[in-house]
Amino acid sequence: MIAQTANILLFLGSRHHLAPQGEAGRLWTHQLQLTLADFVVEIHDTHHPISARLYFEDQRKEAKRRSADFLKYRAPKFLDYFEHVIEEAGRAYLLGRALSYADLSLFQVIDGLRYAFPNAMARIERKVPRCVALHERVANRPRIAAYLASERRIAFNEQGIFRHYRELDAPAGRGR
Repeated sequence: MIAQTANILLFLGSRHHLAPQGEAGRLWTHQLQLTLADFVVEIHDTHHPISARLYFEDQRKEAKRRSADFLKYRAPKFLDYFEHVIEEAGRAYLLGRALSYADLSLFQVIDGLRYAFPNAMARIERKVPRCVALHERVANRPRIAAYLASERRIAFNEQGIFRHYRELDAPAGRGR
């Protein structure tokens, strides 16, 4: 049995042609996935900054403060990092020409951030055009597009990692 999303993806990636076959490439993809996992933790903590055990309503004040910091500093820092990775790869995806599981994860993170923080993401995305282009490339892949349009895809909601609380999303024109 294999646990933890990044570890499962490391195992499945090369078996499903979503990671390089060589060890260095597999480890680089895994490193990117681990960075995405760190990003997801910080996203979660915007609405649960004190404790996952407490309801959002019990930590609203702290969540506003945490989200403001996240949107001003942390989200741009992570996305700038992935922007640089795509630039260094010199192609369409994080690893270059081939789609990887890390690209699929980055797609999901951007999609989730657009749901949770639409105002902030409208600003942040202007500074990370390669990440936005990668997101669109993934969304337009025929099998991905079919899945996204299907009933199988669970819509974002206030029960998952990506939650939209209007008061946590900076109004357009403010912030970074």
